[in-house]
Amino acid sequence: MSEPSANEHLPAFFAQAPVICVRDPLAEFLGAATDGVLCYRYVDAVRLAGHSCPTVAGAFLMTRAALRALYADVLPARGGVRVEVRDDARAGVTGVIANVVALLTGATVDTGFKGLAGRFDRRHLLAFEAPIAGQLRFTRNDDGRAVEVSAHAHRVPGDPRTQPLMAACLHGHADAAEAALFRELWQERVRRMLLQHADDPEIIEIH
Repeated sequence: MSEPSANEHLPAFFAQAPVICVRDPLAEFLGAATDGVLCYRYVDAVRLAGHSCPTVAGAFLMTRAALRALYADVLPARGGVRVEVRDDARAGVTGVIANVVALLTGATVDTGFKGLAGRFDRRHLLAFEAPIAGQLRFTRNDDGRAVEVSAHAHRVPGDPRTQPLMAACLHGHADAAEAALFRELWQERVRRMLLQHADDPEIIEIH
């Protein structure tokens, strides 16, 4: 039986967004990637979440900023950091953020890889309702260095037409042109976050 044909059309800016490269010892050990090097692109987070929005972009950029702060010029160790989330896992968009962080870091609560002979265990590296100031705290397992990070997506405002158009689309009142405009405006805000504010401390704040 043949595979279904793919017809994936993605916004061009997905390919222009920052890339997060890590070294995963498990991937190296099992031969999944030479030297364990894995590079994650924004589209990987989109495929995981099933959509592209400021929350997904913010989670991607927060993880990028935290790993860069902790590892400087060396590749971050996937599976080598513990991540604490300030909010309850079921509150708001916390679950979406945590899923993106887990993709990029390998950290899970208790559903991740159990390890081999005491190595490569990915469980108990993600926790919620942490008493922290930032949205997320990343801690290196090897040396204990930690950094907190928050995303301020509200500081990248969307076009004022976006919310009325969203309401019209949700209630079935939008025509094809209005639906197309809504999608364009929605992704334009995400594009600006990823391409113009990836390194903006006012948007992605390191505590």
